[in-house]
Amino acid sequence: MITETDLKEAIAECMGEKNPNANTCVKLAAYYTIMSNLYPAEERQVMPSYSFAHAVEPVDEVTYMSDTEFSRKVHGKKTDDVMAVIDDLMNALSVLNPRLYESVIDRL
Repeated sequence: MITETDLKEAIAECMGEKNPNANTCVKLAAYYTIMSNLYPAEERQVMPSYSFAHAVEPVDEVTYMSDTEFSRKVHGKKTDDVMAVIDDLMNALSVLNPRLYESVIDRL
């Protein structure tokens, strides 16, 4: 009997072929068809997929830049620190000027 591992290896071999042709595509389609019939998706364990690309580190600083004093002050600061100040400002604005607060919320 064809094992799931054999099918995965055959699929990987086809996917790794440098110059695939029509024959490669037919084999790949056959392997996937056999896989889905013998080993339905709900029974199969999900295999983690890996990329050979370098991991992208999340940016935890404000990168926005314009010609304003505000932009110059927040550029390069930690996002959480800046957002805490903006959150306080928005809370004060909601009490002092509800229309302006609503306008900013609508823009966001």
